[in-house]
Amino acid sequence: MQQITRRVVLAGLAATASAAAGQSAATQENAPGYIDAHVHVWTPDTARFPHDRQYAGPQYKPDSFTPEQLLAIARPNGVTRIVLIQMSFYGTDNAYLLDALKRYPAVFSGVGILDHHAPGVRSEMIRLKALGIRGYRIFPGPEKAAWLDSAGMQAMWRCGAEQQIAMCPLIGADSFGSIDRMCAKFPETPVVIDHMARLGADGEIRQADVRALCALARHRSIHIKISAFYALGKKQYPYTDLSPAIRALYDAYGPQRLMWASDSPFQVEAPHTYPGSLELVRDRLDFLSREDRDWLLRKSAERVFFI
Repeated sequence: MQQITRRVVLAGLAATASAAAGQSAATQENAPGYIDAHVHVWTPDTARFPHDRQYAGPQYKPDSFTPEQLLAIARPNGVTRIVLIQMSFYGTDNAYLLDALKRYPAVFSGVGILDHHAPGVRSEMIRLKALGIRGYRIFPGPEKAAWLDSAGMQAMWRCGAEQQIAMCPLIGADSFGSIDRMCAKFPETPVVIDHMARLGADGEIRQADVRALCALARHRSIHIKISAFYALGKKQYPYTDLSPAIRALYDAYGPQRLMWASDSPFQVEAPHTYPGSLELVRDRLDFLSREDRDWLLRKSAERVFFI
């Protein structure tokens, strides 16, 4: 969601490692089995895994955030499974994502990106599901208001319903109407909205936007990622300014349709840390019961992306 530099990421990684250093081997062996529902990985090996030539977005740093680097952060914090999200600069070439899924089949599930204008979208979704891709990131493009109206996008949502493959929109409040319309048309298609629909990304959490996102809860297929705390509201640890919005989403959707995610490596940009993201849900939201936390930290993501 924002550009990061080598210096700040290394500082964040160091802070995370320091926080995890005191954990005993016994604690790690008895990990609670959390699931991080949103992480990006990439490799400096651009010969094997080239970037999309049409990509014109920011040049993200660090040069390397591999599955191994990710697991070195996640495992000491009790996270044993992770949903990997296709990185934007790979475009629709999911090769690196598939490589990670193949090497760690019990650890990772995947959310890919497809060209919905290409022929054979349905057959490609079914093929990739067998390889571990259980969802697809979608976002408004040049079509804007009509971004979900193409034949290919309709085919993706239809296949999502048939195969229980999630549509994962990266959207803001201006796209709620489009999602509402598609969920009414395809009520069986799982939908997982990224990063609380970026409520407060500009620093202001507007109650009208919170209410509008809560209103979408009438579609029982919609889930919400409680994630990317570094980028929302005050953007300051311990992120408790987000608690009222999260409480509103909890009241609307229930814990079974909310899932925690870090959005690493962006969440480990100093002064933010991986444990800091986890702590908000695990320790600080006092309206959550123990069972609620289990849904947010494990069971909701497990049901959508791992079963």
